[in-house]
Amino acid sequence: MERTIKFVLILLLIFFGVGSVEVLAEELSIQQLTTPTNMEFADCTKSYNLPAENLYYLTVDSITANRFEIKELQSKMGYVLFKAANKEFLATVAYYGPNKSILKITPANGQYYFAPGIVLNVFKFIDLNLNEQIKEIPKS
Repeated sequence: MERTIKFVLILLLIFFGVGSVEVLAEELSIQQLTTPTNMEFADCTKSYNLPAENLYYLTVDSITANRFEIKELQSKMGYVLFKAANKEFLATVAYYGPNKSILKITPANGQYYFAPGIVLNVFKFIDLNLNEQIKEIPKS
């Protein structure tokens, strides 16, 4: 009987212990996204199988959805200047080939010490909405 009680208690500790470790791991990933670190240029660049125009619109939509402040837009050159976490960033969309384009998000001051979540959230939003149709909003 005593052995059974010890066994049940050990199982309960293992199950509750594993749950707390998962919560701790999730908190660490959130902390890692918001803590400024030195970013590599390669982490700020991503290529897509989309026309450059569609990627530009998705980039603007992503910046808006993440509630970053847009400072300047230029669709002809394909860049967006925006502010996030009191730092300015330049998102540049470039033609890479037929139905291929590349998105670079770089800090405007050239210092790559910032929270990685800024860049990763923009890329994640675009990845989630790649297959959405771009719709023109009628003028009222």
